[in-house]
Amino acid sequence: MTSSKSSSAFPAAALDWLIDAPTARVLALGRTCAPLMPMLAARGDRLTANDPDPAGVRTLLERAPGALPTVSDADRMPFVPCAFDTVVANQSLHTLDLAKALPEIARVLRPGGHLAVAFTVRDDSVPWVKRLVALMQSIDPEAMTGDYGDHSVEELTASPFFPEIEKKSFRLWVPIARVGLLEMVARRFPDLDDERRTALLDEVGRLYESSARVPEPLLLPYRITCWRAYVDHSEFSAPLRVPDPGLPITL
Repeated sequence: MTSSKSSSAFPAAALDWLIDAPTARVLALGRTCAPLMPMLAARGDRLTANDPDPAGVRTLLERAPGALPTVSDADRMPFVPCAFDTVVANQSLHTLDLAKALPEIARVLRPGGHLAVAFTVRDDSVPWVKRLVALMQSIDPEAMTGDYGDHSVEELTASPFFPEIEKKSFRLWVPIARVGLLEMVARRFPDLDDERRTALLDEVGRLYESSARVPEPLLLPYRITCWRAYVDHSEFSAPLRVPDPGLPITL
């Protein structure tokens, strides 16, 4: 289930924890970093935008026009060793071939640098959300059971290139009005016959009215879990040469 969650809703405290050094050399890995780009630019971080598709890079640059654009897969990046302080993967770690990508990410991180990983996951423990889940699963048992991809962190924790990992969670509450909730549920069941759709939406409307504190909207709860995985270059068979200061990039 998706919501009207704003791209600017990522908590500043979570981003400051993920990237704890000011004006860091940051590689935004993939178009799913787009919601973070304006905040990173505002911090003064030196940004490089990377995606395997030029359209993905354009998406990143729309949010941070000053970022350096690069197009490559995460397992074959056109950067010299130790080029970045932080590599950021937001909501995308599970999309990478981690057996190949993690050594490559480690290669482009400076000694002491880290991979910053974030996943935003809906929190279904809140009572009104539980009731909504039950209503939707009465129509389709698979409703609201999406895989967010955060299981991929298990492969990161097993990587010898990242032996030290820190974890912290943050809460995010996203307002949603009655009409927004009804539209969200209706989009989930586009092929439902009119009678069942009307009955379902009536139930969802009653749920909203009994749960919201009018005129305040309901708040969709999310949990943002963040990891900082610190690089260990000792696993490379040959030592990496730390380049001169700056951000040299080979294209």
